[in-house]
Amino acid sequence: MGTVMAIPMTTGTTMITAITTTGTAMAEAITDAAGVYRLMTWLTASFPVGAFSYSHGLEWGVEDGTIRTVDALVAWVDDLLTLGSGWNDAVLAAAAWRASAAGDWGGLAEVAELAAALTPTAERRLESLSQGRAFAAAIASAWPCEAVDRLKAMGGDLAYPVAVGAVAAGHGLSLPATLLGYLHGFVGNLVSAALRLVPLGQTDGQRALARLEPLVLATTARAALSTLDDLGGAAWVADIASMNHETQYTRLFRS
Repeated sequence: MGTVMAIPMTTGTTMITAITTTGTAMAEAITDAAGVYRLMTWLTASFPVGAFSYSHGLEWGVEDGTIRTVDALVAWVDDLLTLGSGWNDAVLAAAAWRASAAGDWGGLAEVAELAAALTPTAERRLESLSQGRAFAAAIASAWPCEAVDRLKAMGGDLAYPVAVGAVAAGHGLSLPATLLGYLHGFVGNLVSAALRLVPLGQTDGQRALARLEPLVLATTARAALSTLDDLGGAAWVADIASMNHETQYTRLFRS
């Protein structure tokens, strides 16, 4: 049976609005909204993981002239999501989410070990592991749950997608929402770096994000059905860019 809610108006009058939804549906909607709030908090530039200081090798792509336009930026990120690190991060986040959701802490440790071993360059390793540990530390301080306690107790290396996937499951967030939030943050950080490096205007950045939206959604759907057997990639140029960035003479970013 629906409920009736009185909503006070700014004029001082009261409008009676019929809310045609069941209590269960309302509770589910509130739970979903809480999950979105947490993802928006954890995966934005304001969360203290230092994401703003990494370009994922994109800085070298700008330096050598590969990335000078919106089209080139979109193509670069497209390859990462389809064939490279973006895809592999999504697969690893999904595996970590499943292990955490099942309380399989041994399995989660194995995923964490694999994720750390798969980083192809020194700077990519620094980027992923530094953010992973920073993410876990911030979550433990402000958003504690058993999953993050388990991650901290494991010690050793902790890749960023593993930390995000495990914590999201620990807070009851759905796998699709977790992957969408992670990939949105991944893409957003690359576009933000490009705005500072190319340089591109703010509107160009929005155009890039809009064009990448369908691919982010498709990658989310694909990764939600993935297993660790789906790991792999062929974004060699991006990997080589990350290697070259290690000795780049002038640079703004750590990777």
